[in-house]
Amino acid sequence: MNKEEFISALKSLNINMTDKVLTDLDTYYKMLISYNSHTNLTRITEENEVYLKHFYDSLTLVKAINLNNQTLLDIGTGAGFPGLVLKIVFPNLKVTLVDSLNKRITFLKSVIEKLNLKDIEAIHTRAEEYVLNKRESFDIVTSRAVANMSILSELCIPFVKIGGYFISMKADSKEELKIAETAIKTLGGVLKDNIIFKLPHDAGTRTLIKIEKIVKTSVKYPRKFNEIKKKPL
Repeated sequence: MNKEEFISALKSLNINMTDKVLTDLDTYYKMLISYNSHTNLTRITEENEVYLKHFYDSLTLVKAINLNNQTLLDIGTGAGFPGLVLKIVFPNLKVTLVDSLNKRITFLKSVIEKLNLKDIEAIHTRAEEYVLNKRESFDIVTSRAVANMSILSELCIPFVKIGGYFISMKADSKEELKIAETAIKTLGGVLKDNIIFKLPHDAGTRTLIKIEKIVKTSVKYPRKFNEIKKKPL
C-alpha cells in the first residue's frame, strides 16, 4: 500500500489526512526502521507493508467506534500499534501506551518527544500491575493480537469505565470468542459487535470484537498472569 493508496483507503473510513499527520507518520516510520535495525520491534519493515499492516490496520478501529476526546489505553502496544498511530491521526485522544518490554517504551518515548505529542504517555509495566491504580479509568481499552480472548479480556476489561468499551483487534477469532464468553460476562462485559473485514491487497482477514462494560469488575480480577494463563476464566 503506497501513500496514495493509504490516503484513499482512509477516506473510505471517513478519515481525511492532513499534511502534518502524513509528515508525522513518515517520521514515525523512519524512526521505526532506524531503531529496528539494532532492536527488534517488528518483522514488517518494507514501507508499503508498514503503511498497510501497521498504520492502516491500526486505524481500522474506527469501524467499531467514533474517536474524539476519549481516554484510550493500548495494552501490549509493542511499537505503538494501534495506540500511537491513533494518537497521531486523532490528536484529541488522551492515550496511554503500556508494554512490559522497556526497549519498546524507550522507542515510543523517543517518537512522542520527536513529534511533540501531548496527552500521551508510554509506561513500562504489566497490565495486571498497572490496573492497581487505574481500575475502571478509561473510555476505550484496546489491544492488537496480544493473546487469546479469555486471557486478554481479564487483562483489559478491568480498566474500562462502565459504559466504555474494550475493543480487541484480531485476525480470525470465531473460536476464541466462543471460548471467552464466560470470561467476558464474569468480568462485567457484554458483546456489542463482532466486525469482520478484509484488509486491502488480500492482506488478510481482521476482526474487531467490541465489548461494552456494563457492571464493575470484581476486585479479584485480574489475577496474576501465571494464574490467568494456567487457568483462563
